[in-house]
Amino acid sequence: MHILKLVAYVLTIIGAINWGLIGIFGFNLVAAMFGDMTVLARIIYGLVGVSAIVTVLTLRQCDPINAYETCESGRCNL
Repeated sequence: MHILKLVAYVLTIIGAINWGLIGIFGFNLVAAMFGDMTVLARIIYGLVGVSAIVTVLTLRQCDPINAYETCESGRCNL
């Protein structure tokens, strides 16, 4: 599960950077790299969307890797 969360966070950050570039400069990095709505670009957009959902669903789950979190009754105290 730790790997899934890490990949989801990285893809979510990539998507956020892409949207920042679109908003500030009008430049779509994914479209520039893979073409405008090609199959590969659509796959990347889909993976970023799924990653955002995974990130939201796992946001408050306890992660024993991080020592600053303590879990009580399934809830995390940051």
